[in-house]
Amino acid sequence: MTRDLPREKSFLPYLKTNITVIILVTIFSLPGAYADWYKQQQDIMGTRISVELWHQNKSLSMQCSDNIFAEMHRLDAMMSPYKPGSEISFINNNAPTTTITISDEMANIIDRSLYFSSISDSAFDITFASIGYRYDYRKQVEPSARMIELSLPSINYRHIDLNNNKLRFNDSGVRIDLGGIAKGYAVDRAIQIVKQCGIEEALISAGGDTKILGEKQGKSWIIGIQHPRKKNEMALVLPLSNTAISTSGDYQRFFIRDGQRIHHIINPATGKSAPESWSATVTGPNALATDALSTTIFVLGAKKGIALIETLENFDAVIIDNRGRVHYSSGLQEPAGK
Repeated sequence: MTRDLPREKSFLPYLKTNITVIILVTIFSLPGAYADWYKQQQDIMGTRISVELWHQNKSLSMQCSDNIFAEMHRLDAMMSPYKPGSEISFINNNAPTTTITISDEMANIIDRSLYFSSISDSAFDITFASIGYRYDYRKQVEPSARMIELSLPSINYRHIDLNNNKLRFNDSGVRIDLGGIAKGYAVDRAIQIVKQCGIEEALISAGGDTKILGEKQGKSWIIGIQHPRKKNEMALVLPLSNTAISTSGDYQRFFIRDGQRIHHIINPATGKSAPESWSATVTGPNALATDALSTTIFVLGAKKGIALIETLENFDAVIIDNRGRVHYSSGLQEPAGK
């Protein structure tokens, strides 16, 4: 299903399934007892982490929120490629030359990453970092064509030899980065903590990755998907509840050079910014999967991306292509008359 990106500020499609929830960069909520929610934000994992909890016991909400942020800091210390003492840094420094032992948790995340590589014909590939680490979007630095050419053979998830928690890279140039899956995993972990606290209504957001537990006192959350070319506008909004939603966009980290947008979502096949999409949004049962899949279908583009989503149970997607046209999976339907 395809339509042009509307000129008006936003429109409201709806889910043909029973799921009623949505999320993205900017969050809009339906009217309700807003002041009764406990809210807290911190900047962790290179993004804004937002926690919103509903419970009659405010002290419990505060303690639960503190536990969530402590977990986010733990995961950042483990998975950040920019921290010399992180497990990811240990892997990148050692796995290209020897077999190493990694934590069970890290092994599970890498194993899940390999699954998404396998079902997407390598469109999702954590070894993109073999060239990706040479980009610096703040300083507007991109690797030379020659450097990309030399690095491409190292971008291949099949170089990752993982056996339980034993890991080795079968190419000396391989580096990995979990940026396409780490925040989704962190959001899922946060929701687990919320459930352990006995809280039944919550929203946890880490940048473009969100998971909603329950509803907002009997009403849906309304999540807006940012317009990829108009910073202060929404391209569309979705009503959602009790689900995860992730968006990947070329407007999040980028610079313009010679009229070309150089952004952080790298196509593993080329070592360059993926050009097919402006943004890709996926809804589904867990944020690890929606995080990985939003990156995947962004790289694949609308036709192949929607086709992949249609093969997966309980997932839906909206892709805005590089011409500004909006494409829906079959579980989503735009409003009549649009």
